Amino acid sequence: MLETRKRFHDELAALESEVIGLGERAMLAVAKAVEALVHKDEALARDVIEGDDALDATYLDIEQRILAMLATQTPVASDLRLVSAILHVNLHLERVGDQAVNVAKIAKVTADLPSSDTVVTHLQEMGEVACGMLATAMEAFARRDVALAERLPEMDDPLDRLNRNMYREVAALAADSQLLEWGIRMNFVARQLERVGDHAVDVGEQVAFLLTGEFREFTDASHPDAT
Repeated sequence: MLETRKRFHDELAALESEVIGLGERAMLAVAKAVEALVHKDEALARDVIEGDDALDATYLDIEQRILAMLATQTPVASDLRLVSAILHVNLHLERVGDQAVNVAKIAKVTADLPSSDTVVTHLQEMGEVACGMLATAMEAFARRDVALAERLPEMDDPLDRLNRNMYREVAALAADSQLLEWGIRMNFVARQLERVGDHAVDVGEQVAFLLTGEFREFTDASHPDAT
């Protein structure tokens, strides 16, 4: 019995380590996708797109191993919270990988279009904030640090503002049809990066759940900030 429990905890620790590694890879994918967009680097964009298969394979492997554990073990409450948190964090990171691919695809199809330095600078800033939020979320998870996790909504505020303001910057490009076409696609990129920030906040919420046993949303989506 003790040996069985030890194997269970060893496997759980291994899964947690793999999820933390997946977070690093997802963050790198976002950073590379934004870099490909900023520098019109089609080779780097292809690298992000092609690398998503390996990220997806890790996500599926973690999920399948957790389900196998649940089928053969009866975790105590604290272990079950960790299992649940790993499952949720794993899913959020897979979605972040998808967002990185979406940005990389836009980088490829817009490489030959004219661009706006102002919009590019703002997207670059959004990428930096989003990656910083992911790093913070995964550090909070690894360290079991609720206070660090609770900083994420505040970190998300500038990302939300930049996303909301993007349509104005795109509308200002209307005089040039090709520039407007590029801008409309950049508006989509801004939305993808804003979603990365949302996933980081969700990971932070899982950290709070893991430590307290109670799930709570850090922000109330039913009462959005009107500013």
